[in-house]
Amino acid sequence: MSTPPLPPYFNLDPEKAAGKLPNPIQTTRFAKAAALCGKGREDLARRGYAPDGEKRLRKFSIWEITRYLIPVAPQHLRRVLKANPDLPQGEGDGGSKWFTLEEVLALRQHFASEGISTKEYLPYRPKGLPAKVTAVANFKGGVGKTSTAAHLAMSAALDGYKVLVIDLDSQGSMTSILGGQIEDEWSTVFPLIAKDYAKAMVEENAVRAAAGEPELPLDETLNEALTVSPRNVIQKTHWPNIDLIGAQLNLYWAEFQIPVWRMGLRSWPLWDALNNFLQDEGILDDYDIVFLDTPPALGYLTINALAAADILLVPLGASFLEFDSTGRFFDMLYSTFASIEEGENVAQRAAGLPEIKFEWDVVRALITRFDASQQTDMANVIQAYFGDFMNAYRQDVTALVGQAGEQVNGIYEADYRDFNRDTYVRGRETFDRTYAEFKELLIGSWWRDTQMEGAE
Repeated sequence: MSTPPLPPYFNLDPEKAAGKLPNPIQTTRFAKAAALCGKGREDLARRGYAPDGEKRLRKFSIWEITRYLIPVAPQHLRRVLKANPDLPQGEGDGGSKWFTLEEVLALRQHFASEGISTKEYLPYRPKGLPAKVTAVANFKGGVGKTSTAAHLAMSAALDGYKVLVIDLDSQGSMTSILGGQIEDEWSTVFPLIAKDYAKAMVEENAVRAAAGEPELPLDETLNEALTVSPRNVIQKTHWPNIDLIGAQLNLYWAEFQIPVWRMGLRSWPLWDALNNFLQDEGILDDYDIVFLDTPPALGYLTINALAAADILLVPLGASFLEFDSTGRFFDMLYSTFASIEEGENVAQRAAGLPEIKFEWDVVRALITRFDASQQTDMANVIQAYFGDFMNAYRQDVTALVGQAGEQVNGIYEADYRDFNRDTYVRGRETFDRTYAEFKELLIGSWWRDTQMEGAE
């Protein structure tokens, strides 16, 4: 019987190992690596773009529309189209017709006004109530935050909701998925947060002027920020009902600037900057759902997202390390927001003002990339400990995500003709079920709001 070979880490020669090393790395080499990655990122991102360099959403077949988007039979849809030539007729001959999402939305409206009253042609959305803000957060990277937020945004758009996505991660992955073009930090949320601080400075200076005290100076950045509207930084995407406030690398400087501003004006509630511009400038009236994609850290941008959120989703994998990290994330959320409440309420009570209290409609942890053959026991343990903080559905791992990701697309952007039909249906079901559970949280929160308004 022959002796098995030694593992590859035995008997390595230090001299030969040294011969394989490059010259010592200096900082300029990072610039070269960044430039090469930037070029590669552009080339790879454009795999999902049209030949003219624009990213466009694919069209949808009658099979897809009647199976996933509008609850009518294919034959009935064809009869309605024939009887109503003013409706979008799609492209193609005979029964093989394809429609843009704009056309699908128009068909939704037609059926909502002319169809059967017991069917849901348009999603539930109570009038007079603001958009619901959903933050997807966890300070561990690689748990599926951006993928979850992107697919939920696309699901909601296909369902007929008008969606705003705000990318708060300076890596800008969400921005790439949605085809955003961000020149610098002035096209991100940065000027809107700066504006909130500048407005607080203006209010403070009004008080100081009345008291005969010297005013605090506003620098060029703050003066310029006062002129910025959220609509200056919101851009359209290739989805007709998804808009975007994008991110890029310079957004990270907000993590350094926000605490500096807070030191300059201790009365500025830095955690409210994002929520303030959403509420005060009518953004919540323009959309149905706002999704916040957060960086993998509990920094100032994440704190702003969490403070603004009505619904908090916390993705994690079914592993001990991700369970452990998520538990620590919840611990940090408690200590951070309890500390803010305690510190601020001392001053609130002294001034005879109502105490502040952070509150969320619902918080749910969501297991992503789930492999039932290997992770069921661990998922059951996580479910037992998190209890009602846990989504019931576990989002299965699916090859469809990886294949669509090679084209820098979400699965809803992937053309089902590029896949085996059964593979597509199974892969799509994974995210459809995640969206169904999210939608139940969404419409339940809205309905509860309507009951509270009626009770007042």
